[in-house]
Amino acid sequence: MKKILLFGAGKSATSLIHYLIYICVARDWRLTVAETNLELALSKIGHAPQATAVRLDADDETARDALVAGADIVISLLPPSLHYQVALTCLKNNKHLLTASYLDAAIRALEPAIRQKGLLFLGEMGLDPGLDHMSALQLIRQIRSEGGVIRSFHSHTGGLVAPESDDNPWHYKISWNPRNVVLAGAAGATYRERNKVVTRSYPELFNEPGTVWLPGIGMLAWYPNRDSLSYIPLYDLEEAETFVRTTLRHPAYCRAWSAIVRAGLTDDKTPVHTPGLSYADWSAPLRPLIDKDNREQLEFLGLFDRTPVPVTATTSADILQGLLETRLAMQPADKDMIVMIHEIGFDCEGRTSMARSILVVKGEDSLHTAMARTVGLPLGIAAVLVLDGRIPLTGLHIPILPEIYEPVLEALGRQDIRFGHVVSPA
Repeated sequence: MKKILLFGAGKSATSLIHYLIYICVARDWRLTVAETNLELALSKIGHAPQATAVRLDADDETARDALVAGADIVISLLPPSLHYQVALTCLKNNKHLLTASYLDAAIRALEPAIRQKGLLFLGEMGLDPGLDHMSALQLIRQIRSEGGVIRSFHSHTGGLVAPESDDNPWHYKISWNPRNVVLAGAAGATYRERNKVVTRSYPELFNEPGTVWLPGIGMLAWYPNRDSLSYIPLYDLEEAETFVRTTLRHPAYCRAWSAIVRAGLTDDKTPVHTPGLSYADWSAPLRPLIDKDNREQLEFLGLFDRTPVPVTATTSADILQGLLETRLAMQPADKDMIVMIHEIGFDCEGRTSMARSILVVKGEDSLHTAMARTVGLPLGIAAVLVLDGRIPLTGLHIPILPEIYEPVLEALGRQDIRFGHVVSPA
């Protein structure tokens, strides 16, 4: 009997837990969900006989060690800062590990030990990063198999609100970790454009976003995402004159968020003295940046209210997060929407063409979200494939190898997560 251990039961875990319970019931396997908030974990597993929820402080090394020792594979949906502790415990107990997070330097330094022990640590196995890698690499491989030479690569991903639930001027509601929403883009971005390296600072990211048109949805805006350059060799796209990975939002969102960033209201480092401070006092640096294009969005958030900010907030990021969680919250019946678009320009047989690969996934409600499906299902499917011996790799990997992405994408298609492809003259 196989045993799967999942750390974390937050917003992105719902579909993963339901999928793993389905697998465990069908195969008589066992699932353990370890979570600081036991009530949350219990609500996610319901009355499934093959699933157990346990309360766990992720810093409790003894408890973590005991749980990992009893598992065959471990999935971590904990905050990225905690993955290293989980990784060390998995190494100690000779267990495979899957995460949806970017691989950081500390995890990468473990690669020799992972390989030596014959283990598989698979990171960036969610939506973005994750599904973006897999679908892009599959399309790149197909273009090259037909003799195409790739000249440009754009990969856009966004967690948005579905049109039928879009009822605020931001055209956005929070379907994932709100702290990540506050800090998105804080590291700036670096990418290649027309054979030149372009670096954009945090305040510059949202000023002049790119645009992409999606049939049935309309115009979306995109801003560059982190360090695209590091993925050029991983995608084997050194010949591409343009290579950029991006985040999708609506144009109105970017216009208003640009002002918020420039006013310093996303700062998570500088302490803020909150007693006696109103939202209007706190947001005063924003006033010179208000114009006809962003006023409605900024007022909608309550940035200029005379009510006091929470005394528990210690930074501007805390204050802003509280407003976002209140004003941009998904209501129970709301649906979110995931959009992923790859645009690949290539030459083949003397013709220049553009391949577009498009995925649109809508959630069912505020709990069963498209975000949870597209983050969680790749992890769950990969875990099952590893336990079945169908991903016989060892070492530290992200899903850029056909041995990983082909079976995962095939299984995702059976879950109605599949891309549509169009090739047209450029």
